[in-house]
Parts: sequence; C-alpha cells; structure tokens
Amino acid sequence: MMEKRPVIGITLDLEDGGEGRYSRFKWYAMRENYMSAVSTAGGLPIALPLFPQLCVDYMHLLDGLIITGGAFDIDPTLYGETHVHPTINLRPRRTQAEATYLAEALQRDMPVLGICGGMQLIAVALGGSLIQHIPEECPTALPHEQPNPRNEASHSVTITPDTLLACSMGSPARIGVNSSHHQAVKTPGRGIINAMAEDGIIEGIEDPTHSFCLGVQWHPEFGIDPADKALFKAFIQAAGDSA
Repeated sequence: MMEKRPVIGITLDLEDGGEGRYSRFKWYAMRENYMSAVSTAGGLPIALPLFPQLCVDYMHLLDGLIITGGAFDIDPTLYGETHVHPTINLRPRRTQAEATYLAEALQRDMPVLGICGGMQLIAVALGGSLIQHIPEECPTALPHEQPNPRNEASHSVTITPDTLLACSMGSPARIGVNSSHHQAVKTPGRGIINAMAEDGIIEGIEDPTHSFCLGVQWHPEFGIDPADKALFKAFIQAAGDSA
C-alpha cells in the first residue's frame, strides 16, 4: 500500500478582475511551481481560499501549511508603525486570512513554511517588525527586486549553522537565491535569524519554540539550489511526522 502523502495547504492570492485578464471578476491565483515543489517532495498540495471563517475546518484536513508570497505588503499598523510608505500595497483580506491560518497552525504546532511575504507575516506574528522599503531605509543594499529572471540566482545568503533551516537544507554554508521583494524583516521578534544576505538584509527566520516554523525571503519553489529541494523535503517530512 502506498504511504499516505502529508496534506499541505498553500495560500492563494486574490486578483482583481478586468477586461483582458483571466476573468472580469475576482479570481484566485497561484504559480504552478508551489504545487509541483510540494508534490515532488512527497506532499499532497491543496489550495487554501481566503476564508478565515473556515480556518478550523481546513486545519482538520492539513498536516502542514505554506504561506506564499505575492505582490503586496503587510499593513504596517500590525507591527506598530504609524507611518505608511507610499510604495505600500495592501491586501487586507489576504493578510487577515493568512494570519488566521498561521495562528491556528502555530497553536496546533503544525509545520509551517513561509515564503517571501509569508516569512514577513511569520515575523510580524512573532512580534517582529519590517523594513517598509529597502531602497529608502537601506540605500546601500543589493537590488532585492532582481532584474534577471526569477528562476535564476540574484545573490547569495549565508546560512546560520545549527539552525532548523541549516539542518533542513543539509547544512550548506552559503547558497545562491533569487530575490523579489522591496520589504524585509527588520526584527524577528521571538524568532531567530537563520539566513543573511551579504548586505545585512535578513533572509530567513525560525521560531525555536515550535517543531517546524521557519520562513525564507527567497522563493525555494524554483529549486535554484539543491538546498531548496532539500528544504521542501524536510518540511514535508516534518508534516508527515506530525500527521
């Protein structure tokens, strides 16, 4: 009998409709490689709609949670900021739903992987804060919104030894990553930093009080480095162990 695949919920994005788009009405979106990365690593991916009122019902079905990235930002008021940078693009419905899924997963100690904006949400949930616009707050930083294609590396990150991330990826000292963000984690709250770019921008965090709760600022679903695939396998393994 085939071993049961851990069920992994992956959060969706919500797009406005319009002429010339997929639909004139609102529609959900997700890049295919989120699904294929989970499937290849041994998981059973399912898409999570932005229905916070159904969070508990969905959590009964899941063994792990992935909070995806997207072209939007977390409301700065959620981490105590009164100033909102003009580049900020809010999607309140998505943030509310993802925050609800995350809170329930953490309460259950369900394995969680946050990707790009998903990592930033984890940081805020752990009491941390964000850099609202890297070019303004860190003018000497690398171009974290890379000009080259997202399936290519943009810069390298140093992995902190003996962290969950390091162990999950096979303990590499440094890997090449892609980069598609204008914000970054400023402080990790009760989390700890597990990866750093060469310009000092935080590229990964994790919560040592949970069995598997970590986030990375890059997009490992593209599988640019072998360590990316190892990360997904470790996450799926953790989800299977907790099922």
